[in-house]
This record gives sequence, C-alpha cells and structure tokens, in this order.
Amino acid sequence: MPAFDLTQVPDQSGRTIVITGANAGLGLISARALARAGARVVLACRNQATGAEALAKVDADGRADHLLVPLDLGSLESGERAAAAILEEVDTIDVLVNNAGIMAVPFARTADGFEQQIGTNHLGHFALTSRLLPGLLRSEAPRVVTLSSIAHRQGNIDLDDLNYEHRFYTRMGAYGQSKLANLLFSGELARRSEAAGLPLISVAAHPGVAATNLFDSMVPPIPGAMKATHAGLRAIGNPPEDGAASQVYAATMPDVRNDDYWGPRALFGVRGPVERCDRTRRASSRRLATGLWERSVELTGQDFAALRRSASKA
Repeated sequence: MPAFDLTQVPDQSGRTIVITGANAGLGLISARALARAGARVVLACRNQATGAEALAKVDADGRADHLLVPLDLGSLESGERAAAAILEEVDTIDVLVNNAGIMAVPFARTADGFEQQIGTNHLGHFALTSRLLPGLLRSEAPRVVTLSSIAHRQGNIDLDDLNYEHRFYTRMGAYGQSKLANLLFSGELARRSEAAGLPLISVAAHPGVAATNLFDSMVPPIPGAMKATHAGLRAIGNPPEDGAASQVYAATMPDVRNDDYWGPRALFGVRGPVERCDRTRRASSRRLATGLWERSVELTGQDFAALRRSASKA
C-alpha cells in the first residue's frame, strides 16, 4: 500500500469533525489537515488560551466557521457541558476523534475521583462519545476514531480496581491500562453498532512514537534532559505529521472497516507508514471488553442509550 500523508486526505467538504485535544500536538496537526480538506472542525480543548491560538490557525487553513469548545476530560460535568455546546451549534457530527490524552503522570485523581490516566484517556472519552451519539447517528456514515498506543501491549486491566485504590501505582502501568482500555472500548463500540444494524464505524489508531511533548512528564529535571529527549524522539520516532497521519487516515479513508486498528508497524510500531495493525490477545478479548464497558457505564452513568433508540427505528 502506498504511504499515506496529510496531503492525500480526501475531500471533506460538508463534513463536521470533532477532535478532542486539538489545541496542540497530533490533535492540532489533524485539525489543520482536515480543515485544509474542507471539513468544519470542532476543537474540544481544556486549555482555552492555546485553543484560541489553534482555532486561528485552523481558520487560516480552511473555512472560517470552525468552533472552539471548552472540554476537560477529567470532569464528567465538563464533558456534559461540552457535548451540549457542540450539539447546540452542530446538528450532525460525521467524525469524532478521541485524540486527547495524558501520559505517565504522577498519581492523581480527577474531579470525579478516578485515577487520572484512566479517567482522562478512557472514561472521559467514553462518556463524551455517548453524549455525542445523537449527532453522530444523524450522519449517513459516522465514525468514531479512538487514539490508542503501542503501550497497550504492556497494559493490564483490573476491572475491580481501575482507579488504583488497592494496587501499587506506576506511571507507565496506569498509562498502559488506559491505552488498552481505548482499544477495548473501540472494539466493543464497533460490535454494538454492528449488532444494532447501525452505520457507525468505530476504529482505533496509534501514532507510533511521535516526537511531541507527550513524553515531557517522563523527563527528569536534569539540565539538558528535555533537549536530549526531544532529539532522541526525532531520531527514532515518527515526525509529528506522520504520527497524526494514522488518526486522519482512520477518520477519512474509504477502505477503513469497523473495528480496524491503524498505525505504523515498523520497529514494533515505533515508526513507519500507516497500515492495519495487530493488537494483543488482551486487546481482542470480548469478555474483557464487555466487562470494561459495563464498568464504564457504572462509573460514568453513560449507557449509550442512543444506540438502542436508533436500532429500534432502523
């Protein structure tokens, strides 16, 4: 398959795409590429100052009716407000890109008491997706793209202790759990949509090791360490534009299928062109995916009722 880059995005005119964390990094790169292809982009961002700067860049790249919405994925209340604001302005959502995330941060809890990484990376997106489903299901061909990571391979999920109330906390252990959760959620949403006879496609993507600031939380406070880390990422990893290509491909290309997983495969997934990827046995477990879904419903109060309502009308 020829290598895909951001100049090859199909025409997105007339389509509306919501991207979480679109104020920086892969989210901003994706937003700009999609705007250049003609899409209307909704930037859902926690930091409204950098969000406003990002919106100006996205406006300059395409049409001038893009939208900036406040969203803190560490707060279910913020997610509820963001979804309401989006659906007030936008009737139909063609694609939701669950891009935002945090990586390997010190232990902390969200506003709702969740461990910070599972709360932000998975539970926040789980609830937001449920709330935005009515808009997505008004599209003829809706997609949900959820960003995972090669770190899912080291991930372990304890359904009885998602929030590290009893387990020993490690930064990368919690990150791996959250990225495994992203893949399990994407697959379970794909199966539930298909079972309901709905056109919604749910896919996952990963960027490889992209040279962005996501790794900054892991850099020790030693003079020169940050500069050396960024240089190393540029040397072995994907440029940010190539990292963003995976989620843009998953969001736009016609050969994407329900429950796909797109990203680089070279060097064990560290870099390379966008391809269909394999996932671990844990990430393919329907039992684990169903259990995570049920636990996520319990924790967030969001049960994807729009899937059932739309299925009954089909």
